Amino acid sequence: MLNHNGRDNVHAIQFKSSSLILLDQRQLPAQENYLHFHDAASVARAITDMVVRGAPAIGIAAAFGIALQARQQIKQPTLNLQAAFKILAASRPTAVNLFWALDKMQSALQAHAHLGVPEQVSLLEETAQGILEDDIAANHKMGELGASLIEHHSQIYTHCNAGALATGGYGTALGVIRSAHRQQKITMVYAGETRPWLQGSRLTAWELMADNIPVTISCEGAAGQLLRQGKVKWIIVGADRISANGDVANKIGTYNLAVLAKHHNVKLMVVAPTSTFDLSLQQGTDIPIEERASQEVTQLQGVQIAPHNCRAINPSFDLTPSELIDAIICERGILQKPFAKNIAALLGG
Repeated sequence: MLNHNGRDNVHAIQFKSSSLILLDQRQLPAQENYLHFHDAASVARAITDMVVRGAPAIGIAAAFGIALQARQQIKQPTLNLQAAFKILAASRPTAVNLFWALDKMQSALQAHAHLGVPEQVSLLEETAQGILEDDIAANHKMGELGASLIEHHSQIYTHCNAGALATGGYGTALGVIRSAHRQQKITMVYAGETRPWLQGSRLTAWELMADNIPVTISCEGAAGQLLRQGKVKWIIVGADRISANGDVANKIGTYNLAVLAKHHNVKLMVVAPTSTFDLSLQQGTDIPIEERASQEVTQLQGVQIAPHNCRAINPSFDLTPSELIDAIICERGILQKPFAKNIAALLGG
């Protein structure tokens, strides 16, 4: 159940009695509805359909999807999980945490191929649970590191939802905001509404209000005027993939904010665990960008708001080049320019 004393300890992902329990984020903030999943295919649909979203949370859910499929085969002589890995890998293409988590599950399985099926099933469940617990610990560490850069009496702007809902718990960008607020450094958080799914107005505002952190929703078009006033000190966002040179793929609209921030001398902080870094890609232009259905733009909760048959573009993510970023926070430390050199040194690339 939710912690009614706050949302920083929300467990949007839970694993109990061989069932994956996900808080349906499509229905927030109107309803807090939990859905139960028992196989890889249904978990893949939940990821694609945005029941669960946020790069770390997607990876965690996928790991449990593999464990669930293994549990279904516990009475078989051997495990056959190739189809499960394939369908989960295809659920969303941009968030590298998904592939990192699946690789971790595959490595655990291969390293223990000599065990019997029941033992392998238990191992996979333990590995997925470890991914979840490690993510929460990393978020708390990143929260403290990022908060160390925030000055007292700061106003912050954030985009999309990189909070407890998007992770195992506590959050990446919102983890920094939570830690800084507990240090009495933050006077206001502006949550960009984040079209077309409105994760900022639906989810981030919901989390922050429950934690008594002052929050004001900003429509996308108001960001420039807000930054022009000179009161916002940091824009803090999460990430779905970070290339070796520090380029960042994040929710669509992040690049717009980065350009505005540069013009108005506002600092930009990206907060993401090491599982979000893809050192196999030298630059961000190599990151695949997911294009979602145009109906997400032309409709609002199933109601047509654009002319019928009107075309719409709907990239789910955009690319922010490293030169527009002031700091990248991961659980191993604070990264600053030159990013390519410092990422290689810190992460062993």
